[in-house]
Amino acid sequence: MWIDTHCHLEAAEFGGEEDAIAQHAASLGVAQIVIPSVDRSSFAAVPALANRHANCSYALGIHPLYVPDSPDGDLDALRSAIAASMQDPRLVAMGEIGLDFFIPEHAQAPLRERQEHFLVEQLKMARDFGLPVLLHLRRSHDIVLKYLRRIRPPGGIAHAFNGSFQQAQAFIELGFKISFCGTVTHERALQIRRLAAELPLDAIVLETDAPDLPPSWLRNLRNSPEELPRIGAALAQLRGMTPEELAQATSSNALAALPRLADRMRAS
Repeated sequence: MWIDTHCHLEAAEFGGEEDAIAQHAASLGVAQIVIPSVDRSSFAAVPALANRHANCSYALGIHPLYVPDSPDGDLDALRSAIAASMQDPRLVAMGEIGLDFFIPEHAQAPLRERQEHFLVEQLKMARDFGLPVLLHLRRSHDIVLKYLRRIRPPGGIAHAFNGSFQQAQAFIELGFKISFCGTVTHERALQIRRLAAELPLDAIVLETDAPDLPPSWLRNLRNSPEELPRIGAALAQLRGMTPEELAQATSSNALAALPRLADRMRAS
C-alpha cells in the first residue's frame, strides 16, 4: 500500500472531481490520503471531505502563506476546531503549518514576525493536543528547527523537503520524517534526488502535495494522489529497490510519524 502524507484534495483545482479521484487512488493502492487545511475556511471543509472516504484522513492548521489574511482570532478558532475533532479518528496531525520566506515580502517585517507568531502558537497547540505536525519549510529550515527545539511538538513530517543533508538530519534527530514528492522525478532536481537516495530508509515518507508539485510526466498540469504509486516507483529506482519494498517501508514510516493514523488503520 501507499500513503500520501500531504495532499490538498479540497483545493479548487480539483473542480468537484475530488470524490472520484479519492476512489480511483484507492483502486491504485493509495490506502491513505492526508488532507491538511490551509486556513479557517477549510477547518470544516477538510474534515467533511475526509469523512466521505475510507482512504482519507486530515490535519488542521493555518498555512504560512495564508497568515497575512488570518486575524489572530483564527488561532482561537483553530484550537476550538482541534478540540472538537479530537474524538474523530480521521484527525491525524496539525498542518499545514510552518514558515515561507520564498516570497520577498513574506521574509521581511512585519509579515515575517506574523508568520513566526502563528508558527509558535500552532506548535504550542500541537504540543498541548499531542498531535504531530506537517511542516512547510520554504527557505526557512533553520528557523523552524530553532522553534522545534524550543517548543518540542511530538514529531511529524517535514513536507516536500528541499533542504540540505545536515538539515534533514536535524529534523530526523527531532523525531521527524522527511517527505518527498514528484520533485524526485525531475532529473534536474539533483540535490533532492541525492537526498531521497541517501537518507536512511526509515526516515522517508511520500506525498504528492497535489494539486501542486507535479511529477515530470505531468509537466505543469494538475497533480493528483493517483500519481503517488508512479512517484514511489521512481524513488524506488533511485534507491535500488522494488516499488513494493519502498511502498512497505514508506507506509510504515508514515504510520510511525502519525500514530493516530496507525491506530485508525489497525481498527479498520
